[in-house]
Amino acid sequence: MPRDSAASEEGSGMRLVMIGLGRMGGNMARRLMQAGHEIVAYDRDTDAVAKLADAGAIAAASLDEARARCQEGGAEAIWWVMLPHGAVTDGVIDQIAGGASAGEVVIDGGNSFYKDDIRRAKALAEKDVHYVDVGTSGGVWGLERGYCMMIGGPDQVVRDLDPVFSALAPGAGSIERTRGRAEGIDDRAERGYIHAGPAGAGHFVKMIHNGIEYGLMQAYAEGFDVLKGKASEKLPEDERYDLNLADIAEVWRRGSVISSWLLDLTAQALASDPHLEKFSGNVADSGEGQWTIEAAMEEAVPVNVLTTALFARYRSRVEHTFGEKALSAMRFGFGGHVEMPQ
Repeated sequence: MPRDSAASEEGSGMRLVMIGLGRMGGNMARRLMQAGHEIVAYDRDTDAVAKLADAGAIAAASLDEARARCQEGGAEAIWWVMLPHGAVTDGVIDQIAGGASAGEVVIDGGNSFYKDDIRRAKALAEKDVHYVDVGTSGGVWGLERGYCMMIGGPDQVVRDLDPVFSALAPGAGSIERTRGRAEGIDDRAERGYIHAGPAGAGHFVKMIHNGIEYGLMQAYAEGFDVLKGKASEKLPEDERYDLNLADIAEVWRRGSVISSWLLDLTAQALASDPHLEKFSGNVADSGEGQWTIEAAMEEAVPVNVLTTALFARYRSRVEHTFGEKALSAMRFGFGGHVEMPQ
């Protein structure tokens, strides 16, 4: 894919097809359009396509139409797929591959298993179609904050797509530069995205990111569970404390060594719902926590905290604690995941 081959006919940016216009895909498309890129929008949900078209996207009613609209001006089609991992994504990529021309690019920005990426990249390479995997973090806040991206694929193709990744990323912002980081090195990491390596590397790094996320969330959840339990009638009366959890979360956000965005989201949830009554405590897992444990087993690396955090989610579906409601609150905060009381 030559550097300028994906430029839109107006020269204002790049043109690409966004497939899957849900919480993530729709907002990513909007962020790209705000940066001057052109989006061909396709989704089985025609209302989602219409809404994005109202915002300036080019509507497509089929994959064939999406390809034709993306190729206007002589550019090879670029496909960004934002769909659930597994059979759904495989099916769409197979359909794309069936009519693909040499030089087209397929990007999977969902939460796919990295070994699936390796398989897909090999199959598409036989058709001279490029495959790029993008582990994407940012949730429902990405439109405003930008998306942290971990990218796998051929080096030159990733570099050609840099205008897209740069537009989606948060940018350096006001975060202080890491002390000791050398001058003159690749600055993409400091702007919120990296080229992690060949096919699968992006989703592998994102997989471990999500495994760590499970552990961090579980630590917060258990801590707040212990704080809440200090008022228990099982304790001697003079050892009971009726603690204000919203205030504790708030003060920890400010100068504490355990401050984080997850803590920010917890504080926000507690401020509006101190007992977290609107959350079920039935905590789902995306699959990436399990894949992280499997990778650790293949490498003979002990991951005690991450394993326990995953199993705690399994147990939450049988018996719910306040800590698990805190987990639900955090998942809703960053990803819009709704786990309502049953």
